[in-house]
Amino acid sequence: MTARSARQRDTIKADEPSEVGSDQRLGETVRLLRQRAGLSIQEVAKRTGLSTGMISQLERALATPSVRTLRQLSIALDVPISYFFEEHAQPDPKSYIVRKASRRLLRLTASGVVKEALTPNGNGEMELYELTLNPGGSSGTDFLKHTGEKAGYVLAGSLRLWLDHEAHILETGDSFRFPSLVPHMFDNPTQQVARVIWVTTLTPQV
Repeated sequence: MTARSARQRDTIKADEPSEVGSDQRLGETVRLLRQRAGLSIQEVAKRTGLSTGMISQLERALATPSVRTLRQLSIALDVPISYFFEEHAQPDPKSYIVRKASRRLLRLTASGVVKEALTPNGNGEMELYELTLNPGGSSGTDFLKHTGEKAGYVLAGSLRLWLDHEAHILETGDSFRFPSLVPHMFDNPTQQVARVIWVTTLTPQV
């Protein structure tokens, strides 16, 4: 097997048939959460800073959101970002354990990112993910900040973590933690797939 074919094998496939269904399910989830909160598209746009056209396209599965966009929506709709994940198995509501085969997935095809939820479904003060980033994959083009903390560990490849407009290159085995109020974003500037354990707290630290 050549190096090129190995990279192609490891790269997230953007043309898998399940991608279409994933975008549709994600759009329906955004719409239902918005309606449940009694908010119009215009009100959600004001809360997130996104355009009404973008939110409308997301709800109709005509656009794929970035990691940053989903975080903005989760804050505006007052739900954990895990609400946007697809179910791979019927979870036990009393379970504290997540089996690998039962991980909930979130495919952000346009961003080159796949997020796998490692924490059980339900409300909590912490979210744990495994992120897989294609070459060039990123959280989006803009910086994000909100309450809480974030931390992580690079399992494989390299991650470029931007904190307050300063870039930090993290290699396999490196880790990080920072207040989420620090403007931040991330990307994979290499030609190799990167995998990162990512932790987010949902409440301010005291």
